[in-house]
Amino acid sequence: MFQLRYYLSFFKALTLRRLANLFLVKYSYYLSLLTRKNKHRGLPVTLAVEPTTSCNLHCPECPSGLRKFHRPTGFLKEETFDTILNQLSDSLLYITLYFQGEPLMHKQFPLFVKKLKERKIVTATSTNAHFLTERKSREIIEAGLDRLIVSLDGTDASTYQKYRRGGDFDKVTENISRFMKIRKELGAKAPYVELQFIVFKHNEHQIREIKRLGKDLGVDRTVLKTAQLYEFNEGNPLMPGLVKYSRYEEYEPGKYRIKNPLPNRCYRSWSSPVITWDGDVVPCCFDKDADHRLGNVRDHSFDEILKGKKYSAFLQQILDNRAAFEICRNCTER
Repeated sequence: MFQLRYYLSFFKALTLRRLANLFLVKYSYYLSLLTRKNKHRGLPVTLAVEPTTSCNLHCPECPSGLRKFHRPTGFLKEETFDTILNQLSDSLLYITLYFQGEPLMHKQFPLFVKKLKERKIVTATSTNAHFLTERKSREIIEAGLDRLIVSLDGTDASTYQKYRRGGDFDKVTENISRFMKIRKELGAKAPYVELQFIVFKHNEHQIREIKRLGKDLGVDRTVLKTAQLYEFNEGNPLMPGLVKYSRYEEYEPGKYRIKNPLPNRCYRSWSSPVITWDGDVVPCCFDKDADHRLGNVRDHSFDEILKGKKYSAFLQQILDNRAAFEICRNCTER
């Protein structure tokens, strides 16, 4: 029921202007593929906005966890968020309040959700659930969040902490269980709650167990996700043995490559950019360290950024030779 309501929320968010923008983006994308020339038109259909780069955990394959960002750490200001909404809310169907960091560490997170819902934009986030307190749970539900993704990469404390370093398995499961009870208590129709399990070598034996745990916790769906690894060319201790759940394949003894053939196209770059906490526009969610900063919404309108030389050159390079970008060489977008 909650899954159906979530999908129906997209239809409720549709307006003539958003439909026209969606058509324009898709039309320009396929025209660009046909001509092999960037002819991008329209504004983003979906968007990821980063509340913060701060995080309480130390996950080994995450820039936030490793504390190895080449960009400043900080929190999204309400003024910057309002600027984004004023520029893009008429075209946007969907916003993910997450990029890097733990979004619930931002004290104004419920306010951001409320502002998005006032503009009838479908809203989601992803969290490690350590800050999913009773108060925060009620605020998020009452603000109208549509989708909540909760990361839980183990069915016991020992396995969970091998990747979610510094995490508290018992606290996370307690918070998830309480959240589901509060949603029921409030009679809320949202959010749709997904339990996300990233498959690694050390937890792949728990795939069946995580599905059972998801049912016990009362979530709407349990999702298995493949792991993105920074170092994979010569293997990685985190790489699962189950090939089905790995993004990588061994093409000769001890040598690995991503399964994706990396065709010279990427709809995500045309439709779904990211805005960092300090207003920088980057092409997609695989650019975790914001290596490709295409402009800043505090200095220029998004339309100006899209039509600028940096953005245009990036999209043209996707059409010419996508593999030239390091962020694309570890991407699952086909």
